Amino acid sequence: MPLFHYVSCFIAEAIGEMHLDVASILNNLAELYQSQGRYKEAEPLYKRALKIREQQLGKDHPLVALSLNNLAGIYRVQGYYGEAEPLYKQSLEIRERQLSANHPDVAQSLNNLAVLYREQGRYAEAKPLCERSLAIREQQLGKDHPLTAQSLNNLALLYQLQERYAEAEPLLLRALSIYEQQLGEMHPDVALSLKNLALLYALQGRYREAEPLYARALRISEERLGIAHPTTMMIRQNYADCLKIMTSSFFTSNSLFQD
Repeated sequence: MPLFHYVSCFIAEAIGEMHLDVASILNNLAELYQSQGRYKEAEPLYKRALKIREQQLGKDHPLVALSLNNLAGIYRVQGYYGEAEPLYKQSLEIRERQLSANHPDVAQSLNNLAVLYREQGRYAEAKPLCERSLAIREQQLGKDHPLTAQSLNNLALLYQLQERYAEAEPLLLRALSIYEQQLGEMHPDVALSLKNLALLYALQGRYREAEPLYARALRISEERLGIAHPTTMMIRQNYADCLKIMTSSFFTSNSLFQD
């Protein structure tokens, strides 16, 4: 049993399984598992944390909204969109009631719901949520905050899926610059940002520009997340696809000059 898991069990035994501190520990352990791509292990921990918080704080508390958001996120990354959507909506409603319409946590809920809609191809529903999330974060957190970069990135991906490449590129470049400046050049979010920019170039046939971005993204992801992490494997596949197309184009071009 991992040390963190052992400690959480010990604390639960000492202070009671329904204590709010236990919910926080469960949530943190679930976040650790999620960051490692261990989604099936994270899900029951998020559920237990939610149950404790609902019982101890009531169903309209901001910490309940946080647990709903986290549980929705673990469903979304596994493709369980039907389970995720009502949880994201409930989280958003609680935050708007208990915090304010322009609170950063509201921006988080808007962003996550927009990502869910984008992944289902519901672009018209996603766009206003992306734009509102970005506006809140720029106003409340600043234009160079990593969460502002997240909103820029997600709005850009929405444009990219609609083949609005000229509108997507400056947003992705700005997001990458923020991540590099605020988080450091070897942060996993930098790897994802590089991957997104590389994909934008690849979709336009700009493979020579995409290739070094994929290579750098893969190097960061392998070092920081591990070679078997889902994000690393996704980047590796995208990079391999890019190289395959470049190699095929090279041989095709050379064959034109042969007798």
